[in-house]
Amino acid sequence: MSDMTFERMIQQMTPAIYDGLKQAVALRKWPDGRRLTAEQTELCLEAVIRYEAENQVPEEQRVGYLQQRTCGGAGSGAGVSPELAGLARDAGRD
Repeated sequence: MSDMTFERMIQQMTPAIYDGLKQAVALRKWPDGRRLTAEQTELCLEAVIRYEAENQVPEEQRVGYLQQRTCGGAGSGAGVSPELAGLARDAGRD
């Protein structure tokens, strides 16, 4: 029986393995085309997240990263046309 634990696997994971797992999670497929099961997806995602945390992967390169975006003048709404601003108006208030 192997003495490999999940923690040890993360510690020994190479950047190439990390990239492969990250791609498998994104595509929900192994490189040979077989679909990942829900359990495999969960375990691969956990391994990717743990690898990123332990190897100080920059935030903008981490799985699930969403860049914060602003609208118009740094999020204040300045510079947004009245037509576009009206799209967010509550229809129930008319």
